[in-house]
Order: sequence, then C-alpha cells, then structure tokens
Amino acid sequence: MQIKSQKDFFSGLMFMAVGIAFAWGATTYKLGTGARMGPGYFPMLLGIMLAVLGTIETFKALVVEAVDGDKIGKWAWKPLFFIISANVIFGVCLGGLPSIGLKPMGLMLGIYALTFVASLAEKGMKIKPTFFLATFLAVLSYLAFVKLLRLQFPVWPAYFTA
Repeated sequence: MQIKSQKDFFSGLMFMAVGIAFAWGATTYKLGTGARMGPGYFPMLLGIMLAVLGTIETFKALVVEAVDGDKIGKWAWKPLFFIISANVIFGVCLGGLPSIGLKPMGLMLGIYALTFVASLAEKGMKIKPTFFLATFLAVLSYLAFVKLLRLQFPVWPAYFTA
C-alpha cells in the first residue's frame, strides 16, 4: 500500500501515539463510571478518541489521492522554539523557580508573557493586536479559573502581594 499524503499519514501516526500514551497513562488513575467519573476517565476517553481520529487520518492518507503526495516540508524551527519557550515561561511565571529563589510571577504576568513570546513565532508580529489578545486571555482566564472554578494559584506576582 502506498502513502498518498505524507502530511496526513504522519499526523495520523502522531495522533495515534499521543492518544495511546494518554489512554495508557490514564490506567494508573481510577476510571470510575459515566455517572461517577474518576480522575482517569477524561484522559482515557480523550486518548481513545485521539487514537481513533489518528487511525481514520492514517487510513485516509493511504486511500485518498493527494496532489503531489502532499509532501512534508522542512521543520519550522523558529516557531517550534517560540511556542515551546512560551509554555515553559508560562510555567515558570505561574510556579516560580524556588531552586534559584524566583518567586511566582502570577497568572496575569504569565498570560502576557505566554502570548507575547508565542506571537514571536509569527512572521510580522504586531504589538497592538498581541496586547489586546493577551488582555482578553488574561481577563478570561481570571474569570474562568479564579472566579468560577476557584482554583488556588497566584494571580499577581508574589513580590507585590507578599
């Protein structure tokens, strides 16, 4: 059988691998039932759905004809670097780095840092729209996680609140 779309084939394999890993990882938690879901229920369901989606995508890549074989291009190293860096910076802002004495910078600063660093992955990044997006995400995150869900984590930098 010949691969007719490289992009679909390899993205399907990636979805299957991630889905299987999620489902496998969920087996270490109590699953529960549909009425009384345990902590492993959602990751298990998500993993199975992702693996099924990957299977469908991989099958489609083997059956449906694509223009020029839909070849995979070069790795986009710059966007990959900025997206991963943005997530690491967000984690550091939210939790700090106690090993070097860096206190948590809070959710608000973390959202702004995440948005601005991730936007550097785009060619021709614009400051004004990025600022509005960061503000929207910060307000929405505050309302959703702090007010509605009442999650306990620092909202503002520890340097100002302690």
